[in-house]
Amino acid sequence: MRTVDLIHRKRDGEELSSEEIAAFVDGYTNGTIPDYQASAFLMAVFFSGMTDREVSSLTERMVQSGETVDLSSVPGVKVDKHSTGGVGDKTSLIAAPLAAAAGVTVPMISGRALGHTGGTLDKLESIPGLRTDLTLDEFRQQLAQHQLAFIGQSAEIAPADARIYALRDATATVESIPLIASSIMSKKLAAGLDAIILDVKVGAGAFMKRQVDARRLAQMMVGIGRRMDKRVQALITDMNQPLGYAVGNALEVMEVSQTLQNAGPTDLTRLSLELAARMIHLGKVTATLDEARELATKKLLDGSGYRKLKEVIAAQGGNPAVLDRFELLPNATGAREISSPRPGYISAIDAEYIGQASAMIGAGRDTKEDSIDPAVGVILEVKVGQKVDAGGVLCRLYYTREDNVDEAAQLVEDAFRISSTAPESRELILEVVG
Repeated sequence: MRTVDLIHRKRDGEELSSEEIAAFVDGYTNGTIPDYQASAFLMAVFFSGMTDREVSSLTERMVQSGETVDLSSVPGVKVDKHSTGGVGDKTSLIAAPLAAAAGVTVPMISGRALGHTGGTLDKLESIPGLRTDLTLDEFRQQLAQHQLAFIGQSAEIAPADARIYALRDATATVESIPLIASSIMSKKLAAGLDAIILDVKVGAGAFMKRQVDARRLAQMMVGIGRRMDKRVQALITDMNQPLGYAVGNALEVMEVSQTLQNAGPTDLTRLSLELAARMIHLGKVTATLDEARELATKKLLDGSGYRKLKEVIAAQGGNPAVLDRFELLPNATGAREISSPRPGYISAIDAEYIGQASAMIGAGRDTKEDSIDPAVGVILEVKVGQKVDAGGVLCRLYYTREDNVDEAAQLVEDAFRISSTAPESRELILEVVG
C-alpha cells in the first residue's frame, strides 16, 4: 500500500485498518516513510481524528516497535500513575511512596519537563547523586526490594513513539487527542503494568484547556487500556492555578518533603492522597476505595510514605538527608519579590504564565536537549481566594542568573488577578472516568 493513499484516506476522515496503521508506524520507524509524508499523516489525524479502534491499533503497534518490560518476576500488582502535565504538579513523588508504603508495587516510568510543564525526572535529578538511568535488571531488583523505582523511558521502550513525538513537536500536532492518548499509553503498556491511574489536567496550565477535551482524552486512554486487559482509571483535575506553592525542581522536592510530613499545601495533599488511594485500590490491597483512602491517610500520618521516599532516594544513589536539610539541595543565589499593586482577593493565578516564567529563568526547557537549572523557580505566597493587602507579597522568584529575570517577573505579575470580592471556590477533582 502507498503512503500517499493512507494520507488521502485519513485526510478524508476514513477509518484505516490495523494493517494500514501498522504499515505507517513500521515505515516511519524504519525510515522508509520520510518526514514529509509522516508530517502530512499526522496533520490529517489532527484534523480528522481517529476512531477508538484506530487509536488502539496505533498504540499496540507503537508498543510492538520495541521491547516490553517483563515484570513477571516481581511480586505484586504493578500500578503506575501518569499526569498529562501541569505546573507545580509533584504528586508522583508523594502518591507513589504512599502507595508503595501501603504494599503496592509501583514501577514509575517518568518523563522530563517540556515547555511550561514540569517533569518528574528533572525534580528527582535535583537530588545530588540520584540516578534515574537504571538498567532494566536494576529496575526489577529495586522493585522487588523496595516496591518503588523511578526510571526514564529507555530507547528500547516504544521507539516509534519517540520518533513520532519529536515530529509532532515540530509540526504543531502535539495537541491531537488521539496522538496524545496513543503516546502516553504506548509507553505505559510497554512497561509491564497491570493498572494505571491517569491524572488528566485541564485549564490554563494544561495542554487541555477545555473540560470536554480532557474528558475525551481520559475516555480514550481508559478505553485503550481496557481493550488491552489493563485496569485504568482517570481523574480530571483543575490546572488553572499551580498545584501547591512551589514551581521549580529543587523547590518542588522541598514541598514534597513537607507534604509527606503532613505539613504541605491543602490542594497538593488532597490530590496526592486521592491518587495514592486509587493506586492502592487498583493494586488490590484493599477491597474498597474508602478503605484505600483510610490506608493512604494512615501512611501519610505515620510517616511511612516519607520514609519510603528516603529509602528509594538512597537505593538510587541519592542523599536522603536532602528531605530534612534543604541546604543540601541546589539553592538559588538571587530572589525577587512580586508585590500586589492593590488590596483585594486573588481571583485567578494563570498557571501557564507562572510555568513560562519559571522555565524562562531556567527551570524548564523548550527542546529536549536544553539543560535545566534545578535551583530556580517560583514560590507562591498566596492562592486563589486569599485576601492580599496593597504591597503584600504575591510570590517570590528565585534565580541564579540575571538573564530574563525582568521579563519573568513581568509575566508572573500578569498571572495574578485581583478583585474586590472573593471568587467562588472551584473543585480540584472535576470528574472520574473509568
